[in-house]
Amino acid sequence: MLYLLNVVLVHFLFTLLLCVLMPPISSAQPSDRELYRQQLIEQAGRAGLSDQREWHLLLHYRRGILGGYESEQDDPGFFLSAKGKTDPEAELESTLTQFFSTELVGRSRQPAQCAFVARYHWLKKQLQFDPTRLPPLTCERFDRWYEDFEVDSISLIFPSAFLNNPASMFGHTLFRVDQKGQTEQTRLLAYTINFAADVPPGAGLAYPIRGIFGSYKGYFSTIPYYLKVQKYRDIENRDIWEYRLNLTENQLRRFLMHAWELGNAYFDYFFFKENCSYHLLSLLDYADPELHLTDAFIGWTVPADTVRLIVSKPGLVSTTTYRPSRSTVIKRKRESLPGAERDLAHRMTQDIGELTAPTFTQLVPSKQAFLLDLASDYLRYRIETTDSPKPEWKERNRAVLTARSQLRIPSEEFTVRPFARQPELGHSMHRIAIGGGWRNNDTFEEATFRGGYHDLLDPEVGYTPDAQIEMAAITVRHYNRAEQTQVERATLLNLLSLSPIDSIFHAPSWKLNIGMNTIHHNECQLCSNGFVNGGIGGAKELRLLRREVLFAFGEVEANVSKAYHEIHRVGGGGTVGILADLTERWKVMASGTYLKFPLGDKSDDFRWYVGSRFTIAKNLAVRLEYNHRDYDNDVLFTVQSFF
Repeated sequence: MLYLLNVVLVHFLFTLLLCVLMPPISSAQPSDRELYRQQLIEQAGRAGLSDQREWHLLLHYRRGILGGYESEQDDPGFFLSAKGKTDPEAELESTLTQFFSTELVGRSRQPAQCAFVARYHWLKKQLQFDPTRLPPLTCERFDRWYEDFEVDSISLIFPSAFLNNPASMFGHTLFRVDQKGQTEQTRLLAYTINFAADVPPGAGLAYPIRGIFGSYKGYFSTIPYYLKVQKYRDIENRDIWEYRLNLTENQLRRFLMHAWELGNAYFDYFFFKENCSYHLLSLLDYADPELHLTDAFIGWTVPADTVRLIVSKPGLVSTTTYRPSRSTVIKRKRESLPGAERDLAHRMTQDIGELTAPTFTQLVPSKQAFLLDLASDYLRYRIETTDSPKPEWKERNRAVLTARSQLRIPSEEFTVRPFARQPELGHSMHRIAIGGGWRNNDTFEEATFRGGYHDLLDPEVGYTPDAQIEMAAITVRHYNRAEQTQVERATLLNLLSLSPIDSIFHAPSWKLNIGMNTIHHNECQLCSNGFVNGGIGGAKELRLLRREVLFAFGEVEANVSKAYHEIHRVGGGGTVGILADLTERWKVMASGTYLKFPLGDKSDDFRWYVGSRFTIAKNLAVRLEYNHRDYDNDVLFTVQSFF
């Protein structure tokens, strides 16, 4: 018995000693994970993954001017390393480390495997993760988000330019995720992937000013397409072009995985460079790293240029679809009618009694249907684009729709031709011009560079008709007799919108011009003159020859120059003019201006301008222009090239 007690006591003491000296079995698991984590980091280093293009695309790294890398991503939560914005290797190591954790990261507050799902899948493919040592997590939120798309293809969407909104002066681009089984009609129910600045309501002119310097944050968002169409096509009257892209199933998944990741962060929004178009292109770059789309844009990114670039890639665009704005539909339908029926359709929107008048009831049913459709289009346009629509508009539209339903015949198909063709057919954004001419009693040669974008005499194909946006232009001129070379003109911003008025559409025309030129005034022959000019007016379209637009502006102007006795002058007056398309390639413009300056240097100006442009090719044109300003006459011939 004593022997048994001794054996039990020894066994107990031995077991107790083992429990004290041996670590718990569970503590070996972190060591194994740590060992595997270090193994993956070393494997990634040997493979040079942090130097590969796909890793740089995922983190949006760009090589700096002085060497090294910096990410264009500006949200600290996008990086899993404190040095991640400028150190691709450190970010990769931290990313691998975080994949072992269930800690919530990013704006979406998920584990790293789910918040940065594209990173996870790419690194998993490159390093062949062992699922027993790095268990994959279930990402229910991403899976539901991805499955809800039922993605079949991606379409690039381009709503045309809209000058009355600074955010849309150059147009816009976004992506639509097309679902399986959708038709052109049901695609309105699809979702879009959009990047835009987070701008507070009522920002107005502060938007482009702050946007130039990156003072807003830009976010990716997923919004139903019909809401975008309602805004762009029905309210802002912007035609929409849709480009369906050829992407493989794997490329579609890569596209959406990276779009999911970018929902975790913001970019500083820069109006001219890192804007809606630029960062959208980065999604396509990751979907197909061979595209190199963002590499094509260094100083400027304009939506129309991104469309031109995408269309230029062989096989990338499969089909192009035109979705006209409501105003374009109304205008084209009215154009197709004889004058009497056009007037009748307009009277039907003013007085429902016209629906029972003999002039309407005696028409054939198909013509009645067409006029009723047109009247309803216009009434809905007025209701949806007016802040406080009149109640009688809705009553009239209800009466029109009731009359239309009684006809019980389908509407005939009506093909709407765009006023502005698709943007990829237009000239490039930048322009250089070389020319020469005569000013007063001297001859000269000059060279001009314009950063962007389009003026009234430029070839109009692919651009919004009767609209002008010029920015960052400078002209250097050499006078031969005076043996003088100087900056002749400089344009900071020159905007002009002509909106022809008719019985239905009454939008005002307006203009704003900020820059400098040289003047002949008092005793000064070639003095620099800074100016700000703005005006509001109206325009009227005629068809006497081919197409003419008459316009008139009331305007104000302020000048600063040493040519004035009091250094400055402020005044106002008006301009009248005509813009005419003589042929498809030949366009002319003539205007006359009178301005009286009662403040500062008391004086007045009579100005005349006549310009003519002939298009030789898509990106090549010649111009002949005459300018008169008091005793100053200037004749100029230029050859202009767009690039």
